[in-house]
Amino acid sequence: MPAATNGAPAMTNAAANGATSTANGATAMSNAAATTTTTEPHGANEISDGAPVPAGSGRDHVVIFPFMAKGHMLPLLHLATALTAHHGRRLHITLVTTPGNVAFARSHLPPSVSLVSLPFPSPPPLPPGIESTDALPSPSLHLPFLHATALLRAPFADYLSSLRSPPLAVVSDFFLGFTRAAAARAGARRVVFNGMSCFASAICKALAAAPPPSYEPGARLLRVPDMPEHVVVAAEEVPDGVARRADPDNPFGRFFAQEIGDSDVRSWGVLVNSFAALDEDYVPGLESFYGPGARAWLVGPLFLAAAGDTSPEKEQDPEGCLAWLDDRAPGSVVYVSFGTQAHVTEAQLDEIAHGLVESGHAFLWAVRSGTWSPPVDVGPNGRIVRGWVPQRSVLAHGAVGGFVSHCGWNSVMESLAAGKPLLAWPMIAEQHLNARHVANILGVGVRVAVKAGGGVVDQAHVEEKVRELMDADGKAARGMRERVAAAQRAAKAAVSAGGTSAMALQDLVEELQRTYGDVVDEGANGIHQKIKENGVRVAK
Repeated sequence: MPAATNGAPAMTNAAANGATSTANGATAMSNAAATTTTTEPHGANEISDGAPVPAGSGRDHVVIFPFMAKGHMLPLLHLATALTAHHGRRLHITLVTTPGNVAFARSHLPPSVSLVSLPFPSPPPLPPGIESTDALPSPSLHLPFLHATALLRAPFADYLSSLRSPPLAVVSDFFLGFTRAAAARAGARRVVFNGMSCFASAICKALAAAPPPSYEPGARLLRVPDMPEHVVVAAEEVPDGVARRADPDNPFGRFFAQEIGDSDVRSWGVLVNSFAALDEDYVPGLESFYGPGARAWLVGPLFLAAAGDTSPEKEQDPEGCLAWLDDRAPGSVVYVSFGTQAHVTEAQLDEIAHGLVESGHAFLWAVRSGTWSPPVDVGPNGRIVRGWVPQRSVLAHGAVGGFVSHCGWNSVMESLAAGKPLLAWPMIAEQHLNARHVANILGVGVRVAVKAGGGVVDQAHVEEKVRELMDADGKAARGMRERVAAAQRAAKAAVSAGGTSAMALQDLVEELQRTYGDVVDEGANGIHQKIKENGVRVAK
């Protein structure tokens, strides 16, 4: 690929996790009944050739447990689909979630994947029935929600103990730290998933392990230890959970210490929703924080790996977005979405509306607020949508020429796989690092000059950056579009037969199967135990 705009190495043709920290330790539900409900529609225990596979039948069983947030669930739903599509003759897949997430999960899974539902606790102040972060009525409830997820410890352990034999692996989200000990007690490997790239994960881990003297905004760029020379970050790009890691008054830091602790780095391996052409330079830095032999498995983009995916996201378009795009010229529309987690103030929405209109480009804008009204007439070439948007289909549409995005990693993957450059507008967590990766290193986007402390970006800057994103004639724009086209080819090649991600997924399964029989593992109580093929542990 051509060199990126800052001269840093671009993506190669070859071939996580300082995620945001969280709340205080919660007490396990030791006195609660471990009620588990298995939902198995017709065919739930059948593989692709129709042969029955009993749930929990041994080292052919993979248990997947996503964190209850749409951006965390979707990649692991795609993983489950990819595993059953490519390894269904050898593996049975079970996805664990809670009652309020069953319908969403089932709608994104083939019938060959089983679902297990654990009862979700709703301790005050969480409203009853709120079982996903995107449904939280206030950002202040994020910490209580994390407390509640920690209470799933006992029901999950009881589910694993109910299986007739240990599974091949437990693949679980970084935030569900209790799953590592539960997997160890059950005689299974835990593979940790974080929704971040190797780039962002390795930076977060490196800066948490060796903090710079100061994170004062405006400080000179920070050189990241044990990373390639071109990797530097600004202080304001470091996630708050990393910068405040050692702050005893930070409740998210306490949650991280008490509920996650070393469960991440003691996992058998780390699953990364990325591919080698983007991220292989940062794999050694990430793997260095894990135990001997642990690997980072780059298996993405997972939505592309989910071959034969029948997700309704491809068909459902209740707002008529695709039909509206059909009437627009190729490459003429800028798509705008800031995801499901970030809160955008009405003052900022006003500035965005003015900037989009003044840019002169048609736009399709997904707005979460149900109360805000645009302060300007958006005209026939502006479309504001408040309902469901089939984002992958929108990005793949020929009329879309660029994506104004918060730079959540899922959105970055979707944009690059569609061959669309990004206007990076990061807001929370590691999104600022993703913006640097996208714009400054890969050269497949441009950046909004986000105000320090979250101030409002004015309409003139919005207009300027949208024009820069959508400019099809300038030399810089042509280079950016060439690089994003190369990224699209690399993403598709990665998940194709023999591609780096396809082979990584195959190797992951085969390596897991080889690890049982004579491997010494450190159990939940720190006792070295040998794992036999039948799952029985023998203390040494």
